[in-house]
Amino acid sequence: MPSEFDLIQRYFKRPVTGVLLGIGDDAAIIAPKAGKELAISTDCLVAGQHFFENTDPYKLGYKALAVNLSDMAAMGATPRWVTLSLTLPRSLIGFHESWLDEFSRGFHELAATHQIALIGGDTTAGPMNICVQIIGEVNQGQWLRRSGAKPGDDIWVSGCLGDAALALKHQLGELVLTDEEAAYCLSALDMPSARVALGQRLIELAHSAIDISDGLMADLGHILSCSAQSATVELETVPGSEIMKRYLPSPLAVECLMTGGDDYELCFTASKENQSVIRQLGQELRVPLTIVGEIKPQKTLKPELIIYGSKGEKIVLEKKGYDHFAS
Repeated sequence: MPSEFDLIQRYFKRPVTGVLLGIGDDAAIIAPKAGKELAISTDCLVAGQHFFENTDPYKLGYKALAVNLSDMAAMGATPRWVTLSLTLPRSLIGFHESWLDEFSRGFHELAATHQIALIGGDTTAGPMNICVQIIGEVNQGQWLRRSGAKPGDDIWVSGCLGDAALALKHQLGELVLTDEEAAYCLSALDMPSARVALGQRLIELAHSAIDISDGLMADLGHILSCSAQSATVELETVPGSEIMKRYLPSPLAVECLMTGGDDYELCFTASKENQSVIRQLGQELRVPLTIVGEIKPQKTLKPELIIYGSKGEKIVLEKKGYDHFAS
């Protein structure tokens, strides 16, 4: 069985640039560029909670980094460095080193696409957990945040929502997709596209932003709480794929669309004056951008998020989004 240090050297140590001291010491040493500030985020993926243990390791390595890239996108940051901590079952290391070959390949290929350096981390034995910390750069005083939404702002969403949730429902046996539908939705679940370039371009346009990891209702709710505002959303305008549209307006599909999570698209708010510029930006980046609602003044003790149906009726959804600690 290979040692911890053998695993690091074989699967994760790569030549890096722009790092003063990388893998091999007790800590990495990095230096941000002049005039830059650091944006730092961490995500942990837990087997049985965030992914099935039989998930393709290449896709798992890709997603472990992609979900962190999405956090950088939501801040408008340029990702630069990353650390990776793995807790792996002893049986996996002893008998399935091909798993590490594929996991590390998926991770490194996405890192190379975004010119990110893996600068450290940790490996240990135990129930499978994957923890990634990502560090990015922003210009001093210029970043996106959850607070800042203003009454009258349009609420925008990138891409399409709900396909990852449809895939999960399919895997759990709560919904039966065709083979073609399942392949498409599983791709959205296993290999999400982080909107890094979009986030960077929104710094001068958006008042607030967040990535949609726990579902539109939950994550838009965070913007409202941080901004002390309320909002209305038109269900008919929330963008779904052609596959999602086949299953709407069934309650299960509406749940996936609005609260499913694992989308890793951006939700942001911006002045109506910026509509044409934002639409042009979406065309330039080839990313669909859709207005789904409007920020309203908060008139109650807590922010309100009201969902309207096609006939103007209020839609009540019992589930608001993914919560790790909900009963």
